[in-house]
Amino acid sequence: MKVLLLKDPKDKDSGPDPYIKELGSYSLEATLIPVLSFEFTSLDSLFEKLSHPECYGGLVFTSPRALEAIKICLKEKSKKETWSKSLKQMWNIKPTYVVGKATASLVEEIGLVPQGEKAGNAEKLAEYICSREKPNSSALLFPCGALKREVLPTVLREKGIPLESLTVYQTAQHPDLQESLSSYFSQQGIPASVVFFSPSGVKFCLQHIQKLSGDLINQIKFAAIGPSTAEALRGAGIAVSCTAGSPTAQDLAAAIHTALHSCSVPQ
Repeated sequence: MKVLLLKDPKDKDSGPDPYIKELGSYSLEATLIPVLSFEFTSLDSLFEKLSHPECYGGLVFTSPRALEAIKICLKEKSKKETWSKSLKQMWNIKPTYVVGKATASLVEEIGLVPQGEKAGNAEKLAEYICSREKPNSSALLFPCGALKREVLPTVLREKGIPLESLTVYQTAQHPDLQESLSSYFSQQGIPASVVFFSPSGVKFCLQHIQKLSGDLINQIKFAAIGPSTAEALRGAGIAVSCTAGSPTAQDLAAAIHTALHSCSVPQ
């Protein structure tokens, strides 16, 4: 059975994509189609803030893209040296809060130690942060995207925990998305399952998939990587067959396998 994954492929240098690998272990043939493109912004401001760890209580990352923004900053030799010689150690005295394994692994790549990766979503990470931070302490620095959800900032604000957000990337539809979807459906047919990885993916893809599927759309098991994506699908009138227990390749593959081999009522 075929599974369409609406996400960017993993960096080729770091081996096979874990989602394709895990789904393959269940004899599911997965294909990746990139949905989003990103434009990085405010990189000078980002590094300026990173240069003053004494002003902050720690870092918060809910997206791999925010780490990519930092890695772009560190490509500059002088900044990389400053980071390696002093800044990294100064930040490591403070907590670095993250959502999910992908973000955690990128945090480790820049030499920091992630906390809270098992939280799985912004709501649970906010609870985790609130259990460890004191009200009215130094602000946590939160590099984020322009389309960030307000759940985490709202919860922290209500608990009196300061958070300083900095928009470091903009999200747009991938320029090849429509063509890639049309090509997939014409060559591969209707997939057994379509997996969404973000509310933005729902916004940019769902209409095209509904058009390409036509009357056969009810054959598709729609899956979501997490609760906010599932919520976006339901808001668009789509029955969600499964949601990953945590945002990992293993949990997603297991959920899809179960959904495809059961006749259970959609969640």
